[in-house]
Amino acid sequence: MKAMLFELFEKAPDIVDVPDPTPSEDGVVIKVNATGLCRSDWHGWMGHDPDIRLPHVPGHEFAGEVVAAGKQIRSFKVGDRVTVPFVSGCGHCGECHSGNQQVCPNQFQPGFTHWGSFAEYVAIDFAETNLVKLPGTVDDATAASLGCRFATSFRAVVDQARTGPGDWVAVHGCGGVGLSAIMIATALGANVVAIDISEKKLAFARECGAVGTVNSLTVSDTVEAVRDITKGGAHVSIDALGNPMTCHNSIKNLRRRGRHVQVGLMLGEHATPKIPMAQVIGHELEIYGSHGMQAWRYDAMLAMIAAGRVQPQKLIGRRVSLAEAVPLLTQMDRSQDVGINVIDRF
Repeated sequence: MKAMLFELFEKAPDIVDVPDPTPSEDGVVIKVNATGLCRSDWHGWMGHDPDIRLPHVPGHEFAGEVVAAGKQIRSFKVGDRVTVPFVSGCGHCGECHSGNQQVCPNQFQPGFTHWGSFAEYVAIDFAETNLVKLPGTVDDATAASLGCRFATSFRAVVDQARTGPGDWVAVHGCGGVGLSAIMIATALGANVVAIDISEKKLAFARECGAVGTVNSLTVSDTVEAVRDITKGGAHVSIDALGNPMTCHNSIKNLRRRGRHVQVGLMLGEHATPKIPMAQVIGHELEIYGSHGMQAWRYDAMLAMIAAGRVQPQKLIGRRVSLAEAVPLLTQMDRSQDVGINVIDRF
């Protein structure tokens, strides 16, 4: 099969032929029809993830068709259209038994712990626990965009932040994660303020439902700008980028007893940001992480999509080939693309 493979961190990947995967007894092999290009893939290529072993095939948000199944698979068959959460649980540990596969200590992450979906085929273990059947109303590119950014944002906004009607929600960073969070929070009846340094991205954020925007490059104080719009601070604030400054601002712009959710990855030199802990204590703030979403929670998200309450397909920007994705991956830290890039040709 064709695959995008890198043999050294920070060295441009090549498109090469590698052996087709075979399923484990509890796994499947999926023909990849579409796969999203995510900033997490860039972190992996940079060497920020200790689980990656070289040589490596990245890619962790995808949709496709089951083409082979192990002998323990009962709920899925060849021909089923499926997607997979980018954090997949083992199905046997205490966290999995409690329904929290997203923090499974034995988790499987395609594109990180194992070879991923920037290839014609991808093997997925623990398939009974992690596969999600796709309805015919959701096309492959849209389904691929759900696997990381949209699903992680859904859990962040709905489950972790407990966002409700009338809440003010600040979203720091208007990439794929941020735009997803804006769309989901708006669907829940919240009032969203989008923060970014790109007017192009802020304009798209307004199209996704943001009622207010802040360009951090054109205001003297981002936190005060958010506090002014929200008349006292956000009830919920989300760092959708993963940067010490956006993390700090997200916590600082909360009103008393507000809730911060960290979605953007904080890796490498950014792994230990400064936190305004005096404010966290004095204002009784809540700080959460959001690390993917369980397969069993996809039904709620897919129901909102089916009802038209959220339209993740609007977040898809360019559709590119596997070869065209190489420079997009290596330059992702400098990208000004609006929306999500999806690989749909191999």
